[in-house]
Order: sequence, then C-alpha cells, then structure tokens
Amino acid sequence: MSSIVGFVKRLEDFFFRYRAATLLVLLVLTVAMGVLASRLHMSAGFDKQLPIGHEYTDTFFKYRTQLFGSNRIMVVVRARDGNIWTPASLKKLHEVTEAVLYLPGVDRRSVQSLWTPNTRVYELTEEGFQAEDVIGGTVTPEALDAAKIDVIRDRAGRGGYTGSLVANDGSAAMIVADLLEEDPGTHEQLDYLALADKLEKDIRGKLETPEHEIEIVGFAKQIGDIADGAKGVAGFFALATLLTALAVYWYCRSILLTLLPIFCSMVSVVWQFGTLTLLGFGLDPLAILVPFLVFAIGVSHGVQQINAISKAVAAGADSISAARESFSSLFIPGTLALVTAFVGFITLVMIPIPMIRELGIAASIGVGYKIITNLIMLPVAASFFRFSQKYALHLEAIQNKRGLLIQRLGFIADINHARLVLVSAVILLGLAVWQSHGRHIGALQPGAPELRPESRYNQDVGNIVKRFDLGMDVLTVVFETPNDSCNNFEVLNYIDQFSQYMGQVPGVLSVQSLSGLAKFANAGLNEGNPKMAAVPRDTKALQVAIGYLPEAGGLFNRACTMMAANIYLADHKATTIEPAIHAVKDFRLRYNPESLGMTVRLASGNVGVLAATNEEVEARELPMMLYVYAAIIILVLLAYRDWRAMLACCLPLTLATFLGYWFMKSLDIGLTVATLPVMVLATGIGVDYAFYIYNRLLIHLARGEAMKEALEGALREVGVATIFTAITLSVGVATWSFSELKFQADMGILLTFMFMVNMLMAITVLPAFAVKLDYRFPRRGPVKAPAIGH
Repeated sequence: MSSIVGFVKRLEDFFFRYRAATLLVLLVLTVAMGVLASRLHMSAGFDKQLPIGHEYTDTFFKYRTQLFGSNRIMVVVRARDGNIWTPASLKKLHEVTEAVLYLPGVDRRSVQSLWTPNTRVYELTEEGFQAEDVIGGTVTPEALDAAKIDVIRDRAGRGGYTGSLVANDGSAAMIVADLLEEDPGTHEQLDYLALADKLEKDIRGKLETPEHEIEIVGFAKQIGDIADGAKGVAGFFALATLLTALAVYWYCRSILLTLLPIFCSMVSVVWQFGTLTLLGFGLDPLAILVPFLVFAIGVSHGVQQINAISKAVAAGADSISAARESFSSLFIPGTLALVTAFVGFITLVMIPIPMIRELGIAASIGVGYKIITNLIMLPVAASFFRFSQKYALHLEAIQNKRGLLIQRLGFIADINHARLVLVSAVILLGLAVWQSHGRHIGALQPGAPELRPESRYNQDVGNIVKRFDLGMDVLTVVFETPNDSCNNFEVLNYIDQFSQYMGQVPGVLSVQSLSGLAKFANAGLNEGNPKMAAVPRDTKALQVAIGYLPEAGGLFNRACTMMAANIYLADHKATTIEPAIHAVKDFRLRYNPESLGMTVRLASGNVGVLAATNEEVEARELPMMLYVYAAIIILVLLAYRDWRAMLACCLPLTLATFLGYWFMKSLDIGLTVATLPVMVLATGIGVDYAFYIYNRLLIHLARGEAMKEALEGALREVGVATIFTAITLSVGVATWSFSELKFQADMGILLTFMFMVNMLMAITVLPAFAVKLDYRFPRRGPVKAPAIGH
C-alpha cells in the first residue's frame, strides 16, 4: 500500500509542479479532438444488429439472397374514406409502387404489389392450369374504369391476395420490398438513415394526400424514427446539465466550482467523440445514450472532487493545498471506480453483435478518459482558483450543518444496529433474487419497443396488423436437403408435418411452406377435390405439382437443395418468440431429419434475427457480470490487501444489482441491447460510492479511531457528497422519462432507481458490513491504511 501511496504522491508533485503546462497540453488535445468530434455522424446498419457466429445468423447470411423477409419494408396505401377499388386509389397505389421500386437499396426482384408482374392468379380450368397477372400489362393507371377495376378486384380475391396485399376490409393495399445491405453495382453500404429520410419525404411527404394515407413499417423506417427521436436527446441532455449545475451550485455555492466538473466531464465526451472518428466509427442511434451515461459518471466523480476541495477550503486551506489534497485523497478510489467501470463496459465486447461491441468500445474510451479529465485536470484547474475568507467561513458553516445530519447514520456502528441492517439486507436480497427470477430477455411490447406506443411508426404497425392477415413478424426455418429433393415425398412430408406442428404453437398465425403449396396444386390438378389436398406420393405427380410453383417465392431454390417454412407470428415479443423457437428445436430433436439426409436450420426472417440477439444477450449476461465483479474483487484486493474490503464493497453492490433486476421485471423492461449497458453502468456507479466511503473509513481507522468515530467521520466527509451525487444524477436522468423514445424513457427510470438504490446500499449496508467484520476480526493495532490527503 505504501508503494501505491508513494506513486500517487509522485504524480501529485509532477502535475502540480507543471500545472500550466499540464493544462496547456490538455487544452491543445481538446481542441484537436473537438475538430475530429465535429465530423462524427450517426450511422446505422441492419447487419450490425446481427450476432456473429450464431446458428441463426449463419443461416441468414448463407441464404439471404434466396430468402425474403428478414430486412423488409412494407408500404400501405389506405383510402381514408371508402375502399381501394377506385381509379384514384389504384392510381395512387401505382405511384407509390413505382416510387418504392426505385428507392436506393431495394431488391427489385422482391417488390410486390397489385401492379407488379409477380402478382399472379393460378387457376385450374377445363384446359388445365391457367396463370394471369392480377393487373395485366396492357392496363395503365390512366385507363382504369369500373369494368377493369371489377376484373382486378375479382382476380385479387381469386388469387388469395385478400389479407396479404389487400386489406380484409378492402380499405388498403400493400407494397412489399426487401432491402439489400449493399448496392450490387457500386458495393457501397446502404445508408439506412438516408433511406428512412426518403421514405418519409419522397413517399409519405409527397404522395400522401387528404384522400389517401400512407403507412410505412420495416427496420429502415424504424431506425430512422429512432434517429429522429435521438436528436431530441440533446434537449434532455441540456436540461439534465442545467439541473446538475443548479444542484452543484447549491452544494458548493461557487460558480467556478460548479462549472468545473461539468466542463471536465464535457471534455472527456469531446475526446470520446474525436477518438470514435479516428477509429472510423459512427454513433448508432441505439447507442445515443452512451455519451450521456459517460457524462453522468464524470459528474459523479467531479462532485466528489468538489466536495473534497470545498471541505479543505472550509477548513482554511488555500486553493493549491485544497486541490492537492483532493488529488491525493481521491486518486486511488477514483481510479479504482473508473477502472471497474472501464472493465464493465469493455466486457460488452464479449457479445458478438457489432453494434454492442461498438457501444462497449465507445463507452470504455469515454470512461478511460475520465481518469485524466476528472482525477487530474479538475484538481489541477481548481488550484488556479482563489477563494475569499468570507466564502470559506460561509461554506464551513454549511458543511458542518450537513455533516451533522448525515453523521447520525453513525448509529450503525453499534453491533446490534449493524446486525439489524444486515439481517434486513439478507431478507431483501432473498426477495430480490426470487422476484427477479424469470425476468424476460428481449422486447416485451409489440411494434418497435424503442418507440412509444403512440408513435406514428407503432400506430402504422397496429393499423397494418388490424387490417391484414399476413403477420409482419416471420421466423424462417431452412431445410437443407439432397439435390432435387422437391420430388421426394419423404422430404416434403417431413416439412408438411413440421408445418402442421408449428401451426399449433401459441402465437403462430400461419405457416407457409412448399408442402402446403404442393398440396394446393395437387388438389387443383384433381378438379379441386379437397380429398386430394395432400402431398402426392408418386414422384411424377409431385413433380407436376411443384412445377407450377414460382421459384421467386423464396420457399425453395432451383436445385431443390434448400426449402423453407415461413412461420408468421402475432408479434415479436420475447414471450412469443421463445415458444416458437423452442417448438422448432423440440420437433428437430423428436423427429431426426438426418435419416432423410436433411438438416433443419434455425433461422432467418426478422424474428430469427431477434431470437439470435436475445439468445446472445441471455448467454453473455452472467459471464459479463462475473467479469465485472471479478475486476472489482481483484482491484480491491490489490489496493487494500484485505479480503474484508472485498466483502464490504461487493456484497452491497450485489444486493443493488438484484434489486435492479426485480425493478426491471416489475416494470416489464426486458434485458436488451439497450438495457444491458445500463446495468453495467449501475454497477460502476455503485462501486464509486462504495470505494469513496470505504476509503475514508480506512483513513479514520488508520488514525486509531474507534469504529463509531471513524464511521461518523467518513459519512460526514463523503456521505453528504454521495447522497447529493445520487440525487443530482437521478434528477437529471429522470427527465428522460418524457422522451419520445421509449427506450430512453425506460433507461431514465431504470438509472434513477439504480443511482438511488446504490447510494442507499453504500451508506447503510456497506458500513454495517464493515462494522460486523471489524467486530468479528479485531485489529491488532491500527489498520495499515494510507493517510492520503493528510
């Protein structure tokens, strides 16, 4: 420990000997990083959301050019009054179809509406099978009349497009298009935010009229709406900063000391943005809160510095002495806390999802810079301030009054009181573990969980689901088969049995597969006899039935080595996805496909992507938290060389973590890519509080003080700052609950809870542990703790 103290002393002497040079270097670095930060831009990508190396995403990438529906946009033209079967409405549908067809990134093979040639009617007539376009190639929008519209309407009904391309009530018609991740000609990545802007301005903005409403859903539109909402985050950030500034001023009664921690925290964010630009990263809309979480960590440490400086000033120290004391007394606990937060965020890289890895790297960079900006820059800059004797006396009176209030918590130093606190903590921990059991992974609401239910996007989702039968959430299961297996009855029968099995799973609306289409075609070849709606056993009959089906449907490839089943779900809530995935795995296990030379692969479709993400988050959560706790334990043991310090810091933090899980479950907040970093941050903040209080407790014990006296002194010196920091940060992030982004509102509520509960654990349970451990293991002489700052 003495070597660590000596190292801190050498750092203190160096930085305060070269105060001006240190600040000049940091200023130049800030200007350079500011130039780079100005070039940072938002970026989003569909592939960034996909787990690397997961079974489901491997299937998606392998067959993405053959399967449709994983990355799709749906545009609906709805007549506000009446139905779609009018010349004006069909003409509007044609305009929108043409506009969608030429959007950047659209796979034109996949575009389908009543006006596209891949929308056909297949019928059995006296002369055999007959196929015709729903809207023939000779029909133009300008030449539509009542007779032609009746024919189109009749064909759409006979072709089975009611409920899919046409609303059940006839009030709307749909255009469906799949997106390509990169332009096949230029090989440039698709700019999703630019596409979302075109969907809003060129499709909805230009083509929506008082007579026709246009509804748009799909990942591209969803991420665009999230990005638009994320722009409003700046307003909440400004409000939180203002509230924080007012609170810090109330605490220290100095404008300079108020602006200093906020400025230093801002500097680290600027450095963070500049570094991201250097690394070639953009700022993902789903990671927009990361800079503000990093800012909150900086404010937390800044307040502790201001607390130490103001106490030294109140005790009569000049500005340089106060700043040096703040530096030396807080460098060890501050570094421990920030390194722990750094480790917590860097563990996010364990999750093989590019977006989360970028988030983890971005957050780790910001937290790492806090060691410089909040533990070095802040006290060095404060040393140039000058404080009058009047200010020092006024501040001393305020500090004494606050200290007397928090000092009353020293009653915990009584062994009986400590036992009562610990028994209560154990009971609360048991309840929290029990209540947090079975918490959900993934989204728990239909539509886009990142947006509020009343948002335009989620309203569009609700309207489409209400009017159309075709589920918007599809899970695609792939069957890899031997060559030319489309004519193999055993293979088709296996797929048919699978389709029927999945159709009975709760939450499944319908199942579309090659076997179902083959059964329909076979019935048609036998005069529509319903008894013949079965998979033909004869190879030639099966070949004839399959021969009438279009390959472009995405249910099989030309070589018949790949077949697929599209499972349409009611929504993409975690409670809907999990049973469907489990049912697929159960069928695959019960009825071994290998005997037929088949492989059943999960999964493509947008639900397959979500399921892969949910499974990765669930699988990596526990190892991540264990790594964070392992880092805390190692750092505490290295710093204090006492296993009791490890218990005192970690056990209250464990209780706070499980209380957070209980809180998430109670509020139906699932563990997602957005909430996982918050739990990591909450762990880091909780350790901050614990380190600062425990460090001051050791300093008092090192002087030979009794436990009660030492605990009262520690709480008097840093307890007020700990409570104040938690309340200040909570007030700031609580404003997020008014955001139009639901995930930001959820994060604000969750962070508010975690800030407060970690603070309560730090000022009650941690001292109780320290007291209990101290009584059980009596000291032989003074504790060898560094008398840093004195």
